[in-house]
Order: sequence, then C-alpha cells, then structure tokens
Amino acid sequence: MVTVWLIRHGESTSNAGLPSAEPTAMTQLTAKGQAQAEILARSLPQPNLIVTSPYLRSKQTAQPLIQRFPNCPQTEWPVQEFTYLPATINQTTTHQERRKLREDYWEKCDPTCVMGEGAESFAELIDRTRLMQSTIALLDPGLVLVFSHAVFIRAVLWVLLSPQIEMTAEGMQRFRMFIRAFRVPNGSIVKLQVQDGVVFSSGVLTSHLQESTLEPQLLNPLG
Repeated sequence: MVTVWLIRHGESTSNAGLPSAEPTAMTQLTAKGQAQAEILARSLPQPNLIVTSPYLRSKQTAQPLIQRFPNCPQTEWPVQEFTYLPATINQTTTHQERRKLREDYWEKCDPTCVMGEGAESFAELIDRTRLMQSTIALLDPGLVLVFSHAVFIRAVLWVLLSPQIEMTAEGMQRFRMFIRAFRVPNGSIVKLQVQDGVVFSSGVLTSHLQESTLEPQLLNPLG
C-alpha cells in the first residue's frame, strides 16, 4: 500500500502578514515556521521518498527532515501553491492593491482565466491535483512525505470528494466556499492511502504541533 502524507509548509512571511517584495515562489519561512519544520522533522517517521514543491518555503520546511534522513530519496513535484496572480505581484503592487485583485479574480470566477505571467488558471490547478494522484497511484508501496501548500492540499481533497468537477463559475464558487470552511494550518498533515488505484484521505492532523518539553512520539504512518 502507498501512504502519502501531504504536509503544509511552516509559517511563511506572507502567512504572518509581513511585507515582502519577493516573488511568490521565493517567500521564506519565519522563525516560527522554522520551529514548525524542526518539530515535523522530530515527529515524522522515516519515509521512502521526500517530495517538495518548487517553492522555497516548501523546501525550507523539508530541510530539517532531509538532514535527519540524508539517505532518503528526494524529488520535486508540481505541488506548489495555487498562484492565480502574477508571480512578481509582490514587487509591483501594494497589499491593498493585491487584495482588490484577489477579490476581482474570485468575483469573476472564470476557471480558464490567467491573470498574468507566472499565474495559472483554476483549471490548471485541478489538472495538477489529478497529475499528483496519477503519480502516487504508480508508486511502489511505502511512505511518501509531500511538502506542499494550503490551497493545493485542499484542492486535492476537493477533487477526491467531488470527482465530477465542472469547470464552470458555479464549480469554482463551490471550491472557494470549501477552502474558506476547511482549514489546513501551517505544519499540519493530511494522510492519503492508495489501494487498488483508489485514493482515501484522512482529516487534518495537528497533534504533533502541540509539542511540549517532553520528547515527542513518532507519528504512526498507518494510524
């Protein structure tokens, strides 16, 4: 059986509301995010494969685990965050302007709309979730840890719950309601299991983030 854990990256500067002129892909972890990455590294069992997205905050979150298991194979998949605004938006607009652009995007609700260079459409996001599902369905049995992002993880769950997604404004609006209602905190985990080509999912796990001064127990890959 293939077991895949989708892990949201630690807190980033944008999550913390800090100003940044970096491109979206280069947003970094805060000190709190680095601490969450260290907790994950101590709590996670040894995997058969470590996967990151192309984004820096994903790679920074995985780094302590990579240092703990240096011989574990590593790779990069297109599991980056849903970036529907241009990739360099932080360098050319104010926070208030970006908020207005986001509101305009979701009010338009056009699944094929691409807002600019480095952005993707909603339809392309859904295609990426399906690509990931087809990829994990072909993996050998074992544990795969995928360091990803909040909206992408929720998109994976949305596709699992709603396999007949309509690429319409109404379908996109339903997705927006879903992501508003379903939280995936920084450092949290969603477990997927693949059996006979079918993917099953767990809820969102956060117990490992409530670390005390005691030595944390390893998370059970099958639990």
